[in-house]
Amino acid sequence: MTPAAELMDRLGLSDDELCEVLDVDPLSVIAGQLDHRPELAILLALTTEASERVGPQTLRSWLRRRGPNGTPIEHLKARQFSAFEDALQILAERGYVLRTP
Repeated sequence: MTPAAELMDRLGLSDDELCEVLDVDPLSVIAGQLDHRPELAILLALTTEASERVGPQTLRSWLRRRGPNGTPIEHLKARQFSAFEDALQILAERGYVLRTP
C-alpha cells in the first residue's frame, strides 16, 4: 500500500479529499509521485498513534465531527495542519467525546 493510500484508508478520505489535503492532482496520486510531499509523512506519523489509541473506525468518525476548535477534516482540507495537530492532541487528552445538541 502506498503512503497516500494508507492515509486515505486510515482517515476514510475520498480521492478528491486526498488530493485537496495534499494539494495535488489525481494523476500524481495514481502515479505515486508524492514522495516529495512532506505533509504526507507527517500526517501518517501524527495519525498512527491516534489510530492505535482510539481505533481506525473511531478515528474516521472523529475526523468528520465538530470538536472544540472546528471539524478536523475542514482543517485538513484548508491545509491548516497545526490546527489538525491540535485537534489530535485534544483527542489524545480527552478521548472521543460525543455530545447531544
